[in-house]
Amino acid sequence: MRYVIVAESGSDIPPELADKYGIYIVPMHVSFDTETKDDGSFPADEIFSYYEETKKLPVTSGCVPEDFRAVFDEIHDRYPGRHILHLAYSAVTTCSFQSALIAGEGRDYVTSVDTRSVTIGQGMIVLAVAEYLREKPDCPLEEVLHVVDKYCRMCRLCFFPGDLVYLKAGGRVSNAAYLGAKLLSINPLIELREGKLVATRKYRGNIGKSAVKLLKDFVEERQLKKQMIAFGFSPGLHEKIRKEITEQARNMGFAQICWFCTGCVISAHGGPGGFGICGFFNERE
Repeated sequence: MRYVIVAESGSDIPPELADKYGIYIVPMHVSFDTETKDDGSFPADEIFSYYEETKKLPVTSGCVPEDFRAVFDEIHDRYPGRHILHLAYSAVTTCSFQSALIAGEGRDYVTSVDTRSVTIGQGMIVLAVAEYLREKPDCPLEEVLHVVDKYCRMCRLCFFPGDLVYLKAGGRVSNAAYLGAKLLSINPLIELREGKLVATRKYRGNIGKSAVKLLKDFVEERQLKKQMIAFGFSPGLHEKIRKEITEQARNMGFAQICWFCTGCVISAHGGPGGFGICGFFNERE
């Protein structure tokens, strides 16, 4: 393969899939008062416990240039003839993309692209490109970038946060005032639009009922490709809900159904028990 793909830990790509495709994961960061930890180096439950004990939320941060330099150099030393393709976490939400551009200066074997997506959206784009490169490992860079752009345009992501306290404190939702207060059995939907997280509508019912309705709406409104659909969840979402959603997606005709458990950075913004959906809509070439 001519390429090695790099992504941030905020893409929430399962370790087994990162290993399968040889994807390098650069850790983002979570700070607890004076201590900063790498995303993925500790369980997300620690974030929830920290909030319960202190009523304070940890602060998340993107990758710094040195994080990328270390990974870029490691890859180049190991695979000197390969091109490094960094498929970045949405540039409007974190410094990671800019950090990668700085780290890539003087390294003509590195290309960074803003996926304009986060968590399972970024993860789905990365995995789709990785599968393409597995089938066409020697395609020119121009072709690869065209494919990346196509998947970035086709990707659609939305989610229910598990706890609005986490989401509001993170400051990542552009119209957070729309969220209002967390009311019993009302779940605000957050969608990714042009790289930004936007609150768009509200669903009534418990999280299980809302998730079932959201999947139906999501598929019908976006005319998704049926090859694959991905679901994301933060620790705390009941296994019964996951099974029900999986069965519903299977009955809808999806060939491949993937579940992503959110890491520390994403869980710190969505809280426990969150649920999300990601897929690619049909686009005319």
